[in-house]
Amino acid sequence: MAGVLEFERPVVELREKIAELKKFTEEKDIDLSDEIKTLEERLHKLESEVYGNLQPWDRVQIARYSERPTTLEYIDYIFTDFLEMHGDRFFGDDEAIVGGIAKYKGIPVTVIGHQRGRDTKENIRRNFGMPHPEGYRKALRLMKQAEKFNRPIITFVDTKGAYPGKAAEERGQSEAIAKNLFEMAGLSVPIISIVIGEGGSGGALGLGVANYLHMLENSTYSVISPEGAAALLWKDATQAQRAAETMKITAPDLKELGIIDEIIPEIKGGAHKDIAKQASYIDEVLEHSLNELLKIEKNALVEHRYDKFKSIGSHRFENV
Repeated sequence: MAGVLEFERPVVELREKIAELKKFTEEKDIDLSDEIKTLEERLHKLESEVYGNLQPWDRVQIARYSERPTTLEYIDYIFTDFLEMHGDRFFGDDEAIVGGIAKYKGIPVTVIGHQRGRDTKENIRRNFGMPHPEGYRKALRLMKQAEKFNRPIITFVDTKGAYPGKAAEERGQSEAIAKNLFEMAGLSVPIISIVIGEGGSGGALGLGVANYLHMLENSTYSVISPEGAAALLWKDATQAQRAAETMKITAPDLKELGIIDEIIPEIKGGAHKDIAKQASYIDEVLEHSLNELLKIEKNALVEHRYDKFKSIGSHRFENV
């Protein structure tokens, strides 16, 4: 059953069985309405059990799903008049990060995000959403431009991590990410970051120093992948599921820890089930957050961001 996540296989199989019965009744003109109704009731109960009790590893699978909506898809639904900009004015253009100017409900904004491919060809072109240093430098160029013209910045985080290749390191990968962290901390315009898929390590944080950090319900945000953590802890990457259950990388965990500000609900089964509706959920949270930040003075925005990151982790020690 290609394209089906393992944990939802029983749900998909039952849906297919119901569809087969409906088709059979149409073709043979046989009344199986009672049987179909019974199965539909069972399906409703099964969906509640499966999707209402997702485990960390289930959420990791959803966050990585190849059909999960990307930055450019959300831009199409949420913003208008998007004009993509290219290049870092130093080395070249990195298609693993997209960005440009747009309008959000009539307000000029700068939108930046990691961009995966939807098929093998596009993934190769976009380096599977893993940016090189020029991607982060492009993002910073756009952020500084946004500050110059007093435009709010909205970023979408969706990457396994920054590309770790030799050429990327030679061109200053670590320095590029570090500079983004430093510069984003001091920008005098509102910054809102939304984790829409995987948020991996410094590659994610390079777009994530924000006044508000939100996560889709089934996204993840961590310093290392479950496979990487398992390889370090137990010398066995196949223990990834076990690692995911202990790492606290899901939206509910990170909300409880005070690392993110709000969990954006997802369509039952994942954002890919209905992109338009999922975009409307993001839009609702984004509008509220932006309205709140637009009320804050420039200098206070920097303090707001500083206080947010300074407070991370403090409540845990208070409760020990």
